[in-house]
Amino acid sequence: MEDPNLMKRTFQVFILILALGGLRLTAQPTHPDPQTLAIGAKAPDFRLTGTDGRAWSFKDFDRHRLVIVVFSCNHCPTAQAYEDRLIRVCLDYQAKGVGMVMISPNSPKALNLAEMGYTDVGDTLEDMKIRAKDKQFPFPYLYDGDDQKTSLAYGPVATPHVFIFDEKRLLQYAGRVDEQEKPGSGKAEDLRKALDALLAGKKPMPAMTKVFGCSIKWAWKDEYTKQLYREWAELPVNLEPIDLAAVKQTLANSSKKLRLINVWATWCAPCTAEFPELVKTDRMYRGRDFEFVSISADKADKRDRALEFLKKNQASNKNYIFTGESVYPLIEMIDPAWQGALPYTLIVEPGGKIVYRCQGMVDPLALRKFIVEHPLIGRYY
Repeated sequence: MEDPNLMKRTFQVFILILALGGLRLTAQPTHPDPQTLAIGAKAPDFRLTGTDGRAWSFKDFDRHRLVIVVFSCNHCPTAQAYEDRLIRVCLDYQAKGVGMVMISPNSPKALNLAEMGYTDVGDTLEDMKIRAKDKQFPFPYLYDGDDQKTSLAYGPVATPHVFIFDEKRLLQYAGRVDEQEKPGSGKAEDLRKALDALLAGKKPMPAMTKVFGCSIKWAWKDEYTKQLYREWAELPVNLEPIDLAAVKQTLANSSKKLRLINVWATWCAPCTAEFPELVKTDRMYRGRDFEFVSISADKADKRDRALEFLKKNQASNKNYIFTGESVYPLIEMIDPAWQGALPYTLIVEPGGKIVYRCQGMVDPLALRKFIVEHPLIGRYY
């Protein structure tokens, strides 16, 4: 039979521990999803850095009759699908007193490589500068990825999400650009309709629409990214032998995927320097019709060293080590245009056509831009 006095003393000790803070049973702080700004609400001010290097605030748009605030980003395929339409709206309406600003709400810390399969750049400010230059945006493109205070105040749901403010800087429209995501299928009808109504002194109908696109990458929602990277780190890394016949078969590419092939060696400093970027590229596009194959030109007795390097870089792609006595037949088999210097990188289409070749270190950005703009991959759904 249990001693009631012992149970009482145990309970008293437990209470004492709680009082002294020895046990922390308080719930971890949570971050509720931000609420989208209500129609009729005053525009929250901001002070954000743009891709042009200057700080922008809402007051910089005082001369405009209407102001469009668009929350968008680099990596999202839906956001990219609407870029040209937003550019066209900006140019078509600027003479009518309409200003536009685009804000990237995403925290780069919460964006993982698997979510970058439709882009060549991420969502950092430096990446935004690249995209702004490529697209020649006629409006400011601002970064809110550090504290996300502006995005929290406006409450965008997805990218892109549009907010239109009137002369008094009261919200009159919030929602989609149009309902046709595929480029060329829509002309920003919903956005234009709302602007035309406001310019005519009328209220947009409807004043609010649902939006479709990539979710906002809030800084506190990074557990999936952490878990994904842990899973990637645990994937097996292999290094299999490959002879000339198998090299020929690899180059023939009977798959339906765009195949990136990199020939490297552990003794080659440029090879080992560029390899982490190739692994990163693989992680970006491995969910698409894409695969990365590496072929080590190390001698067979250096296999363990090559495998150790691959494991260090978590290279869970297909990895081979050439088994031939001489590398010269390998050079001719890989590409007659190759002069033999390492590293050497190819992209081979299904059917074996070489569409990209680089002797020496690749430019990671140029490589990814080539991949994402290839018809087999693409920036859109």
